[in-house]
Amino acid sequence: MATAVMHGRRKGQARGTPEIPSLMQQGMMLPDGTDLRQVTVLSKVDWERINKQLNRKQIEHEHMSKMRFEQESLKAKSREMVKNWGNTIAGQRQSKLEARKLREEKEEAERVEVDLEEAKFQAKQRKEAIEKAKTQQYYQTDRVKSFHSALMLTEVLKERDAQLELKVLKEKASEGKDREWLEHGLREYEEGVRQDQTKAIDRINAARDVADFQRSQIREHQKVHWQEKEEDLKEGCGLKKLSMQYQIEKERLESIRRDEKKELMTDNRKQIEETKIMKKLKVDQEEEEDEECRVFAAAKRKMMRLRAEKEKNIYEEKQKQLEKIREKLTAQMKQKTDDEAGRIGIAVEEAEEKRKREEIEKEKKLKKMIQESAEHRHKQMKEAAIKKKEERRQELEMMRIREAADEIFQRNEEEKRVRKREEARGLMNFHVKQGTDKLSKIDKEKEEMAKIDRANFELLAHEETQFQEYASKVIEHCEEGGRNVYPLKKAAVAGVGGGAGPVFHEKGGIRPSYMVNDKSGKQMPHYQKDSTNDIKETINGKAPSKKRLGFVW
Repeated sequence: MATAVMHGRRKGQARGTPEIPSLMQQGMMLPDGTDLRQVTVLSKVDWERINKQLNRKQIEHEHMSKMRFEQESLKAKSREMVKNWGNTIAGQRQSKLEARKLREEKEEAERVEVDLEEAKFQAKQRKEAIEKAKTQQYYQTDRVKSFHSALMLTEVLKERDAQLELKVLKEKASEGKDREWLEHGLREYEEGVRQDQTKAIDRINAARDVADFQRSQIREHQKVHWQEKEEDLKEGCGLKKLSMQYQIEKERLESIRRDEKKELMTDNRKQIEETKIMKKLKVDQEEEEDEECRVFAAAKRKMMRLRAEKEKNIYEEKQKQLEKIREKLTAQMKQKTDDEAGRIGIAVEEAEEKRKREEIEKEKKLKKMIQESAEHRHKQMKEAAIKKKEERRQELEMMRIREAADEIFQRNEEEKRVRKREEARGLMNFHVKQGTDKLSKIDKEKEEMAKIDRANFELLAHEETQFQEYASKVIEHCEEGGRNVYPLKKAAVAGVGGGAGPVFHEKGGIRPSYMVNDKSGKQMPHYQKDSTNDIKETINGKAPSKKRLGFVW
């Protein structure tokens, strides 16, 4: 069967070709414009050849893939056939691997069993060690140690009774043997005396030999000592020379140091003098600046001082004149007693005239001084007024500057106060929060302490029960052995703490101690007389709630 292939390529229309409508009418043209006369018809063989030529690479790839697949299939089939053969190398290796795997699984199972047994053994050992540690720790508690001490006392009492019985039996058995022991003792005493005498003689001889040897040693030591002394003298002479040389060098160095110190001291003094001169110049400058301020006060003080000195001089001169007059009068009275009244009057008149003249001169000088001081005072007052006016102006200027500075300072202070107020508010909030946290923490700690106390009370109650069981078994065993169990019963009294007070069951069964309030610090007794119960019944009646609290015995 032939296959028709239409070529899309058109050839040019030949000259003399009929028109398209006529061809279509004759059936030689397709609707798409293809000329059936230009179509080539191929056979099946050509078609396959062309397809192979076009798809050669794809066909070769598919062929190679098919060949590889067939080869892999053959190899897999061969491996499947060969893998169970026992006479091949691969089969022998596989059998060995399987046998090794089985052996390792068996060994692993055995090791697991051994590990399980070891784990059980270790767990048992740990359990026994923990039980032993708990027992030893329990035996180390104060109460159990006290109970064991009582048990030891019980054993000691038992041993003492046995020793007393043995002593009585020994005394009965050794009633007739005292004389023999006495004679035997005398013989041993005499033999010992003889041996002591022999040993004393031997000691004396040995001491004599030792003394001779020591004297010879002393002589040898003295000889060696003298030799060492001579060597020390020689060495001392050499050291003395070296010491002198050292001293000379030391003095030379000291002189050099002293010279350096003197130079340094001279420089320091120069520097100090220059510093003092500078300070003095500065002080003089400050004094010159302040001199104008002190002029008026200094002048006033000077005037007052001059006035006081003048008055003092006048008074002293007056006193001197009076003294001269007194002396003169005294001399005249000694020389001429007849003219005493006249001479005294003349002298008094002369003195009075002289005093008047001095008073007049003094008044003149005082008026002149007052006038000069008034003029000087007026001049100083004018200068002071001018200076005061200038100082007032400067003070007003400074006041304005200070007011401006105070305003700036007040603003800064206000800002500081606002900032401090905010900081204080923040700090207060922090403190409040901190206090709240602290209170919550304290409450939480109290709750935890309460839980711990409850757990401790439960543990104390459990330990008390355990101790009472242990103590009862030990006491029963000791009673069966015929021992005195009073110390054990005393040590096994209910209540933890070892005190003489009452048992507090609500606090784990503890028994506190109550001490007397004096320097002895002894424990109060726990007994009470029958009269105490009678008084309690008389006062409180027979109510079951009136129990002894442990404070009155």
